[in-house]
Amino acid sequence: MTEETIERESMEFDVVIVGAGPAGLCAAIRLKQLDERNGTETSVVVVEKGSEVGAHILSGAVVDPKALDELIPDWKEQGCPLETEVTEESFLIMGPAGSLPLPVFAMPSMVKNHGCYIASMGNVCRWLAEKAEGMGVEIYPMMAASKYLKREDGSVSGVIVGEVGIGKDGEKKASYEPGMELHGKYVFLGEGVRGSLSKDIIAEFGLDTESDPQKYGIGLKELWKVPDGNFRPGFVQHTFGWPLDNDTGGGSWCYHFGDNYVSIGFVVHLNYKNPYLSPYQEFQRFKTHPDIAKMLEGGERVAYGSRAITEGGFQSIPKLTFPGGVLIGCSAGFVNVPRIKGNHNAMKTGMLAAEAAWDALQGGRSGDELEAYSEKFYASWVYDELKKVRNAKPLWTKYGTLLGGIALTGADLWLNQLTGGWSPFGTMRHDKTDAAATEPASRHKPIAYPKPDGTLTFDRLTNVAFSFTNHEEDQPAHLKLLDPSVPVDVNLPTYAGPSQRYCPAGVYEFVEEGGQTKFQINAQNCVHCKTCDIKDPTQNIKWTVPEGGGGPNYPNM
Repeated sequence: MTEETIERESMEFDVVIVGAGPAGLCAAIRLKQLDERNGTETSVVVVEKGSEVGAHILSGAVVDPKALDELIPDWKEQGCPLETEVTEESFLIMGPAGSLPLPVFAMPSMVKNHGCYIASMGNVCRWLAEKAEGMGVEIYPMMAASKYLKREDGSVSGVIVGEVGIGKDGEKKASYEPGMELHGKYVFLGEGVRGSLSKDIIAEFGLDTESDPQKYGIGLKELWKVPDGNFRPGFVQHTFGWPLDNDTGGGSWCYHFGDNYVSIGFVVHLNYKNPYLSPYQEFQRFKTHPDIAKMLEGGERVAYGSRAITEGGFQSIPKLTFPGGVLIGCSAGFVNVPRIKGNHNAMKTGMLAAEAAWDALQGGRSGDELEAYSEKFYASWVYDELKKVRNAKPLWTKYGTLLGGIALTGADLWLNQLTGGWSPFGTMRHDKTDAAATEPASRHKPIAYPKPDGTLTFDRLTNVAFSFTNHEEDQPAHLKLLDPSVPVDVNLPTYAGPSQRYCPAGVYEFVEEGGQTKFQINAQNCVHCKTCDIKDPTQNIKWTVPEGGGGPNYPNM
């Protein structure tokens, strides 16, 4: 993936980190901490495609501070914006008009939220970035890493960032800048879920040949500000059930934190079968439930966003190392699905990779495989945590997400907790990709969704405006079709054109022009959730990075 004909300036670093999320920033801080303790000097750069650190960070989020306690033990005194400690929690099974509470006291401690904090992960990342920069880390926002570079021996040697000024027609504009090559002795990929470089590197180096297919969900979130009477600081609620049926995995969260904020979100597992299903519309319908509508009554939605979530867990973790670099955080997929948490695991894996790289650099190494990172991971509490919950997702898939699947999952979690990882189910497998789970439209009926009321429920384009998304319009679409004929010739007749429903931002449309149906891509709307890259049944859409700075600009998300 080199471009020998383009001359670019270059910069040399010991470690190049792609992505200023919790994994990448904690990796950078750990490298500098090791320098401070040992009197060494490691050059570290972090590149971020968002307009600023935190602009593309979207998470629930209830944060387990376990990793942060290890990295910065006095984070409270230093002002880390973990805003509100969890004081009360609830689990509900939802029906169309009511709900059934599950006994929190009977649940294994591993899924409870005692000791955790509700926060904006975007703001936590902004705080981590300040700490990293204060230690000498160079952080470059608005720098999309579009390609990776390789040495003659095939090892990854760096990335190309900051290429801008190519028009929609593919020609270079007067404003064209070729970008810069950032060379590193080691490259850390912390791009988040389904990162474009990570996806290519996993494929090129066969990192997933011995793991199950990765599984995903789509998470949709709105941030509301509610009246005092509806606000319960520290309250955490999770639900299963309505409006999803037993065969469609997913659930919701409601978190009360900060200055009368309610983070409300909905997750749909992307292995759903019915191509007529719209995760966005299911989220809007969920808010009309009496329990939820009452919570939001008199409030105001102030932000919206969406992103994919890695859900494969233990079985789907790929090989973490490749020649010259590593996968950290959600680039590898360390989300604990029943806990709906992954930030602490992302942080810890970034720290483990940093420790392995620092040791290698002190030994004069570069460009090799950091096998010590894998060894550290398999000896870590991240591995132990993911092993104990490995069957939750497969049990929901096989037995449904209502009472049957929940009961079996609860029993399995208890056994794993009590025995340190033993289960009568062994390790259940993920047997197909989420794209392959999509069935032909002929096997299903269309779903009639209610129209939005503009107060509690909203149409997609209105909500996208509250993600503050923007892209330079005169650039090639960053959503690539491998075969332009497939959407109309295959996906529309066979699957009823599911892209117009699974996309949470209205990017994809089928329009009539001159008596012919055409597939239209509104790339300007894209919130970078990556769902299209994951769920397209023919795997015909490839998500690539747009120019740096493009995409959502999430506030307090």
